[in-house]
Amino acid sequence: MKTLENHVILFDEECPMCNLYTKTFTHTGMLPQNGREAYQKMPDEICTLVDRQRAVNEIALVNTKTGEVLYGIHSLFKVIGNAAPILNPLFALRPFIWLMTKFYAFISYNRKVIIPAEVKDHQMQPTFKLRYRLAYLLFTWLITAYILTSYAHLLTDFVPLGNQYREYLICGGQLFFQGAIILLYKKDKLWDYLGNLMTISFAGSLLLLPVLMAAKYFTFHPIFFIAYFLEVAGLMLLEHLRRSKILKSGYLLSITWVIYRLIVLGLIFSL
Repeated sequence: MKTLENHVILFDEECPMCNLYTKTFTHTGMLPQNGREAYQKMPDEICTLVDRQRAVNEIALVNTKTGEVLYGIHSLFKVIGNAAPILNPLFALRPFIWLMTKFYAFISYNRKVIIPAEVKDHQMQPTFKLRYRLAYLLFTWLITAYILTSYAHLLTDFVPLGNQYREYLICGGQLFFQGAIILLYKKDKLWDYLGNLMTISFAGSLLLLPVLMAAKYFTFHPIFFIAYFLEVAGLMLLEHLRRSKILKSGYLLSITWVIYRLIVLGLIFSL
């Protein structure tokens, strides 16, 4: 694999995703072993070349020989295109560039709620963009509710089957319920918390997919489906507690998360 010499990619050391894929670049030889550096520890000779805030928002690739700096999806295209030139015609297509730019921004501006980590440097954080957070909340809400609607058909021996919109209302209601709670005492963390909340719900729904697919080909005792669902719910609660600790929001939101679920369950059985 051809190595892109004389280049350094600047990643966010507080972002596990950024750490992983830039390390992959160096481990596979796409970049030299010294071809990655955390922007929090940016070398002095690179500082004057880089727009620091833009490098926080969009991963920067610095040509240490010419001083050229690429940002975001263009930096990734440069690294990947050098290693696999066959992809360069695709990377030159304007519709593809536009699509990948939007996708990159969608991930980058939500990366702190997709995979959270302890924040060490409060001075160098991604710019908050409400439209990308709202897009993330909408995306995770729709996918989560769709999967839960399908899984509900496996629980009919234990839970009454509602109409096709029930899970959408439950997921959406959780956003408003928990949002109202956090607004009462930590409103500055509203959008970070809601992002984390929907990541937990989204991840939980993805864990249901293997059982959904297996149920099409194999026969299971009905109790298996409810037991698996409860196990996933337990994992979600543990993850909620972990993320609440990272956000320094205490136990209240985890308690209200459980209360909301119990209220919904009570309403389902009473209707």
